[in-house]
Formats: sequence, C-alpha cells, structure tokens
Amino acid sequence: MTDKQIHELLASMSLEEKLGEMTQMAPNFFGTEDSVDLTGPMKAMNLRPEDVSCLGSTLNAFGAEKLIQMQKEHMARQPHHIPLMFMADVIHGLKTVYPIPLAMACSFDTGLMEEAAAMAARESAVTGVHLTFSPMADLVRDPRWGRVMESPGEDPLLGARMTQATVKGYQGEEMSAPDRIASCFKHFGGYGGSEAGRDYNTVDISDGTLREFYLTAYKAAVDAGAAMAMTSFNTIDRIPATGNKKMFRKILREEWGFDGVAITDFGAVHEMIAHGYAADGTEAAKYALEAGADIEMMSTHYLNEGRKLVQQGKIDISLIDEAVLRILQLKNKLGLFENPFKGADPEKEKQVHLCKEHLEIARRAAARSIVLLKNEGGLLPLDKSQKIGLAGPFANSADVLGGWAFAESAEQATLYSGLKQHGVQITAMAMAEPLRPMQQGFMDVSDQTAELERLADCDIVIAGVGEHPDDTGESASKTVLRLSHNQEKMLERLHDMGKKVIAVIFSGRPMEIRPVLPFCDAVVQAWFLGIEAGNGIADVLCGDVNPSGRLAMSIPQTVGQVPVYYNHMNTGRPLIGEPHRYVSCYLDCPNEPLFPFGYGLSYSDYRYTDLCIDKTVGAEDGTLLNVSVDVENTSDIAGRETVQLYIHDVAASVVRPVKELKDFVQIDLQPHQRRTVCFQVTRAMLSFWNNEARVFEPGDFEIMVGHSSDELLCERVTIS
Repeated sequence: MTDKQIHELLASMSLEEKLGEMTQMAPNFFGTEDSVDLTGPMKAMNLRPEDVSCLGSTLNAFGAEKLIQMQKEHMARQPHHIPLMFMADVIHGLKTVYPIPLAMACSFDTGLMEEAAAMAARESAVTGVHLTFSPMADLVRDPRWGRVMESPGEDPLLGARMTQATVKGYQGEEMSAPDRIASCFKHFGGYGGSEAGRDYNTVDISDGTLREFYLTAYKAAVDAGAAMAMTSFNTIDRIPATGNKKMFRKILREEWGFDGVAITDFGAVHEMIAHGYAADGTEAAKYALEAGADIEMMSTHYLNEGRKLVQQGKIDISLIDEAVLRILQLKNKLGLFENPFKGADPEKEKQVHLCKEHLEIARRAAARSIVLLKNEGGLLPLDKSQKIGLAGPFANSADVLGGWAFAESAEQATLYSGLKQHGVQITAMAMAEPLRPMQQGFMDVSDQTAELERLADCDIVIAGVGEHPDDTGESASKTVLRLSHNQEKMLERLHDMGKKVIAVIFSGRPMEIRPVLPFCDAVVQAWFLGIEAGNGIADVLCGDVNPSGRLAMSIPQTVGQVPVYYNHMNTGRPLIGEPHRYVSCYLDCPNEPLFPFGYGLSYSDYRYTDLCIDKTVGAEDGTLLNVSVDVENTSDIAGRETVQLYIHDVAASVVRPVKELKDFVQIDLQPHQRRTVCFQVTRAMLSFWNNEARVFEPGDFEIMVGHSSDELLCERVTIS
C-alpha cells in the first residue's frame, strides 16, 4: 500500500474505528474460546460487540490455523477490512526456548544473540505472530527485582549491544519478510530502577543518571530500527510513564527521532488512576493520548472516553489521527495489507518448530551463557572415570526453561539427561525432590538429607540447586536471595561427608551464595538455559565446551549490599586499603560484590601484558586514542576470551563512575597463542551527560583493559 493510500484509508475511517485500532484486547474477546463467557469482562470494560470488530490488535494468540481463521473472521467484520496485528511475549524463543536474556547477556556474544532472535522470529512468524514484546532493555542493578531475568544486566554498553542485536535478529533487513517479525522494546523508561526491587514500584532517579545509564539501551533499540516502544508501569519524575510527555514526546520522538508505534503495558492507562495521577478514565485517556501512547493494551478508556474528549475539545483529533497513522504504517511495513496472514503456515509450522538447526542454536547458546564462578583444584572438566553422584532439586528437573517459556519442558533440559547423553555414569542420586514455587506457597524442599548417605561411595557430587523459574520474572520480587534452607543444608552435609561438590545454580537472578561457597569445590552459574539446558550444561561440565561466559550482573556478598554494581560513583570518603572509621564502608561486609561484573573463569588461563596507548590527532572518525594489549593463552586448552576496555574520567564537571565499560571483543586463542588486541577510544566514548547536554571535557583519563571489571591493566593519559 502506498503512503497516499494509507492516508486515504485514515481519512475514510470513523472515530470509532480509529479508537478501536488504538485498542488491544486478549484473543478470547474475539470469540476464539467457545467455553469462555465474556459477558462479565465485556460489561466491566464497557466493550460492545461492535467495538470488537474495530479492534486493531491482540496479544499472545498462537497457532497458524487458529490465527489464520481469526484474521479471516476479523477482516470480514472490520468495516474497512483492516487486518489485525498479532503480538506476543516471545521473550527467549517460542518453541525452541533459548537461555533467558540475562544469561544470553553473559555470553557477551552479540552475534549469537542476533542468531537466537532470528530463530525466534522464524518460529513466531510461521505460527502467525507479527510482533514480539522484546527486547526488554531495562538496566538493572537490584537482583531483588524478579524481572532481572529478562534484562541484559547492569551495564549500559553491554545492554545496548545485546538490545541492538536482538532487534536486528527479529526484524532483519525487511520485517515484511515471511520469516521476520517486528520488535517492541520495553519498558520505557527506567523500569529497572524500581524502588526496593519491588515490581510496579516507584522509580526516582536523577535526570543525569537516567540519561547516562538507564536510557542507553532504549536508544540503541531506536537506532536499530525497532518498530515499537512499550511504556513502563512505573513513574518517572513522579509522573506515570504512560502519561509522561517528557519521556515519549520530548526524548523518544523529538530528540531520538523515533517514528514507530508506542504501546502501553498491560492495563497501564487504567493504572494511572491507582497512581493518583488521573482522577478517572477520562483523565487517564487524555494523559496517555497527550503523551503519545498509540495503543492502549487491555483497558478500554480510549474506546469509552475518546469521542467525548474530542467533542469537548479536550483532545485534538490530530492526536488520534497521528496515532492511527503510525499503526497503519506499521501494518503496512509488515506487509499485512498485501498478505494479512504473513508467514503463518500450518505445514511449515510443524517443520520449523524444534527443528534440528534450532535445537543446535539453543544448545550452543546454553553452553556459551554459563558462567564458571569457582573451580578449586581444577575439578572441572569432569573426570568420567570417577564415581559421580547427583543431588538437589534440579538434579533431574525439566522445569529449567525460564519464565515466559511457552514450550513444554523437554527431557533434554534436565541435568541428568544431559550428563547421561555425554556418557557420564551416575552412581547414585539423592535428595532430588523438585523445588516447587513460592508463588504457590512452597518455601523449600523437604529435609531429606538422610538420603545423602546413598552418595557415600561417590567421589564427586553434582548438586543442582537454585530457585523455581516461577519465582523469577514479572511480579516475583524477593527480599531473600539465598538458597532455601534445606538446599544449603544439603550442600553443607555433602561437604562434611568429604565429597567434592560441584554446585550448578539454576536461577533467574544473581543469588546470595556466599554462605555455601566454602562447601563447594566448583560453582557453575547456569541460570535458566532453555530447552537444551541439560545438554548445554553437560557440554561445559564434560569439557566439550570451554566456559567463556562473563557476569552481566554482579553477584552480591549479601542482599544488604544491594544495589551493588561495578560502575558506581566514588564518594568524598572512599575506602582505600583496609576498612577504618569514617570512610564509606560496612562494618560487617566488604564494599565489593562477591563476584563482579565481567567475571568468569575458564578451563584456560590468560595473561595480559604490554598495555600501550597512542594518542591520535585529527582523526576523521573522532578517534582520540589507539589502545593495544597483548593477550596470551598460557594453558594447554584452547579457549575464548572476552577482552574488556574500561575508562575512568578522573575529574569532570559532574562526578563520573569509578570505571565504565566502553568496548569489548571476543577472541579465540589456541594453547599458548598470543594476540594483540586493539581498541580505538573516540570522543563519543569519553563524552557524558552533564545535566544539561552531552559534552566532552578534556583532561586526565584512566584507560583499563583486562579480564573483568576488577582484573585490569591501567594507564593514565591526558587528553587536551
């Protein structure tokens, strides 16, 4: 459809049609479930049957046959035969579920992230989905917040690169292609800063911190061409994001030039009343329209109040027209006017879902997302000749896919099956009762430590421990991040029995593992790795894959430190050397996290030498410094190393972080191979937001390169 035709279509639509196009309801409102009586819900939302024929989109409907039929029936009823847009929460794969986004960020592999997102797009498109509510670009610093599992972690640069790769993977070069889908980044903005780590809670951060840290990944999504932005549930500067004109009109559209569609989160327009920002539905609709929210998800204030707002002159019709125009333009970019069914194909659906190629990608992603935290005495990789036992609630549990997984648990997801596939002979298993969710009132597994005597003949015990996947994600905030009592008791008992213990931690957030660290000879942070979790973990445990994952989020010593993150500001009384009185420190705990951002062990050993910095004068690309470092694999095992570049602006017009990740590169090194890695430090990399604008200030900078945020070579340089 041409641009002229789109404008002609808009001009021919009634106000009711336009308001319907701006409203998104669940698929059951379209009559897809015969067993569902919608009399009550439709009455509560003041939704008439004739309104349904004008609705513009729906969410979380799946299945090619079902969606093709829904589209046919809707277009037959729609006055202008405008197709529906099918949207869904495909967060880390549809049927072929790959690791949760936090785990994927730990791979530091943007190419792998793009490949996995493209796989998710293929499986979604063939089932009839047009757009995914992903990626979540929220910066997170507080692991109490359940939704850290959906985020790319605590660093703006890593978050931006993983976000950009995800958008590119979903959309490709042309989102109208039958195997591509549109991308909606969320939650704009600052949702990861929820106070006390409690979901849906207040966000209160300074404008400088918001722009410098929290907005970076959202901007990367815009630059990557993301088709849609979603509002967040929280307030920003005391105004709910859904009605926040500064966030959506000024920053997103005026400053960044975003011309895509803005959609609210589930019921967020109505929630402005609970916030105390809107007195009623009329005000809520007015504020959301003024802010530029084009689609209202799962509430009907636009439909119910829109006509009155226009007739009373409280809303100019141009606001509605521009919103509908953006929606129609997106449908056109997706190719829905030419082919309303796009990639939906029942036969291809059977071929594409869980195909061999996709399972291989998921397995590779699982192995690359694992972070090895401890490996005392080189216990890993496993010596298969030893007697190996299994213990813990995740020893043989298939419930390890992670939140927002629409696929059913698969046998290959279990730790036991993965080890078995690798030829590991399990001598015995004990205390393997699956963990059940706190959401259902289960706080622990039963105390079956007496069973551990079954493992008396084992040399090594692999303990699968962690948290239930239902206890991470949306509305899964926690104040206690330790393993449950009986899991900790199990690890301590195994240690007292004299066993070599390998703890494999399944979680959607960094856990507080300091209490059990002395009882474990090796610790593997496995996260929730998707449908190939078991095989991916076994690949690493058995040495088929050399672990290369790095923490995208710091692991705290204790929840009392939270939020703890590497790129913090210094204080006027920083702790230097040993703790003493009247400096910024705790009496009972170090300032530093247990394991910092960027940390991760390998079966290889790496040595960094010869950090060199050369100034560049007058480079057209804005390069100010050329930085090089030599990296050597000093072991007999080939490995992948993530070389990280950090900077510290020593003195500036606003206080700067003690260090900031500015670039990273992954290199593969053969045994005893040495390579020189080069970085270019540009003017843009040294610029920052000074509370009024983005500026560059000459002066002294510390340039740091190394293995993690606390293992770095450092040189100081003056830039004039």
